[in-house]
Amino acid sequence: MTDRYAMYIDTSKCMACRGCQVACKQWNDLQGYVPGVRETVNTGTYENPLRLDPQTWTRIKFREYDDGERFQWLFLKEGCMHCAEAACVDVCPTRALKHGPHGITTYERDLCNGCGYCSQFCPFHVPQLEVINRLTGEAKNSKCTFCQDRTTNGLNPACVKTCPAGALDWGDRNAILDKAKARVELLKTEWGFPKANIYGETQLGGLGRIYVLTAPPSAYDLPEKPSYPVSATLWQKILQPVGGVVLTVTTLGAFVVYLASRRHIEMEKVE
Repeated sequence: MTDRYAMYIDTSKCMACRGCQVACKQWNDLQGYVPGVRETVNTGTYENPLRLDPQTWTRIKFREYDDGERFQWLFLKEGCMHCAEAACVDVCPTRALKHGPHGITTYERDLCNGCGYCSQFCPFHVPQLEVINRLTGEAKNSKCTFCQDRTTNGLNPACVKTCPAGALDWGDRNAILDKAKARVELLKTEWGFPKANIYGETQLGGLGRIYVLTAPPSAYDLPEKPSYPVSATLWQKILQPVGGVVLTVTTLGAFVVYLASRRHIEMEKVE
């Protein structure tokens, strides 16, 4: 994929102010952790809210890390990874999820039928299903879109524009990778973080989020080697096509039965 853009996330600079969370909610007109309330609710922990939800597309995760030499508070900006090899795009039956401009995994809410396949097959468990009507089963999924209405018009995502610590950046993916590599080298040689590393360069074909980490990915609850789900391949290559054939055969069978019964009725009229 050429002409890819990426978000730069430097966890060593993040101070967990959560300005990115607020900016995301404001720009995307999202409600708070409690439906109908714009403000989030304190639950007695630093993490607020406790997890991604249909109205929270990005959040700061808090983790403690002690490798025996140094204790660290680790902060990680969670959200859609915009994978090059995106299982969510491949399994979406309505094309609500697509590979859009600059490698963004775009989302069209109007096309979403709430099947939840993207939530089930995402290796990072990012898309969040919102049940709108329990009686009818109406539902919609939601996730970070890199502010697709902004970035496709030459603007930075709202979270990047807001970050007061300069921990976030946005731009050409190759340039972002160069910046991340330079920062990791600096953290290793001058700032005393020998385990500093980059996350997102190669995982799943290359992620749209390039993280600068000061500890191993597992310390942030990131999978070291996320893999494209085998079940997604089976679904895309076998189950979905078979399901389509079964539906077609069932429909044709019902139509044949209808014609036969109609002919029977007409013959009865003749007799």
